[in-house]
Amino acid sequence: MNKINNIFYYWLTLSFVLVFLILIVGGLTRLTGSGLSITEWELFTGIIPPLNDSKWNYYFDLYKEIPQYKLLNYQMNLEEFKVIYYWEYFHRILGRIIGLFFMLPLIYFYLTKKINQQYLSVCLIIFLLIVFQGIVGWYMVSSGLTTNTSVSHYRLALHLSVAFIILSLIFWTLINFKKKTISRFFINKRTNYLFYFLIFLIFIQIVLGAFVSGLDAGRLYQTWPLMNLSFFPDDVEIYSGLDFFNFNNQSLVQFYHRNVAYIITVYILFIGFFFYIKRMFRLFKPYLLLFIFLILQIILGIFTLVSGINIYLASAHQICSLLLMLSVLNLYYKYVN
Repeated sequence: MNKINNIFYYWLTLSFVLVFLILIVGGLTRLTGSGLSITEWELFTGIIPPLNDSKWNYYFDLYKEIPQYKLLNYQMNLEEFKVIYYWEYFHRILGRIIGLFFMLPLIYFYLTKKINQQYLSVCLIIFLLIVFQGIVGWYMVSSGLTTNTSVSHYRLALHLSVAFIILSLIFWTLINFKKKTISRFFINKRTNYLFYFLIFLIFIQIVLGAFVSGLDAGRLYQTWPLMNLSFFPDDVEIYSGLDFFNFNNQSLVQFYHRNVAYIITVYILFIGFFFYIKRMFRLFKPYLLLFIFLILQIILGIFTLVSGINIYLASAHQICSLLLMLSVLNLYYKYVN
């Protein structure tokens, strides 16, 4: 690769690392209950954290006005507030860094016209999604400032889903650029739908995982393989078919999250069998990588649950979900190329 191609590749790589990092920080922000600690949008302000007691008390007083403090954290002191403030602060600062880091070099690459236009078109979509993600982030936070003690789990799921899409697009573009290909993701070929369905299942599982996190549904039924003594949660009452779609029900959401994991496991085993009977041995290594992340994800999910939602295990579970999705994309790329 020539000099500008090297710069483009390293820029994409570092962008990928930054987005991966903000997903980890975002997960920990949620797990520590820190997401509502900064109650103002502060698009252009708030870059520098509070530097004196007066400023700290200002932010703490704002936090005291929301239901989360009044109903849950009314015994919190200023030093404890600083901990949750910094989690949200670093999350927002990382978001700003990603936005600027992606925008400025992208303008340069467009002006030089030395990078393939198809790569740049995808990068423009990524940038627009990054901007949209910032808006979604505030839309999510605002849902917990008036009547609720936490953010809407629907908005949390949207925020997480957009982040996964951004990371996946960067990853796909990186592979294409490194291999000097322009492989489209969607190709209307019958066997490709094997992968499309798997990616759809994992995406559904990501959404359900966000629901579980947003509703604190993991704090119920902390047993496995049964939910206490039954397969189906015994506190869920079903009176009509619509009751199966009550995604505000903590027990039902956890039930779906568990069982979609089982479906994904069986389906990945089926894909491995498909590769075997078709003698696609060149896909053995990327498939094995996917299978390893799958098993690790299952183990982490179980231990996160039975541990009472240990924060380190829960964070590792989320990180592994990222690796699982990326390993699916890697396998699919190698399949179509």
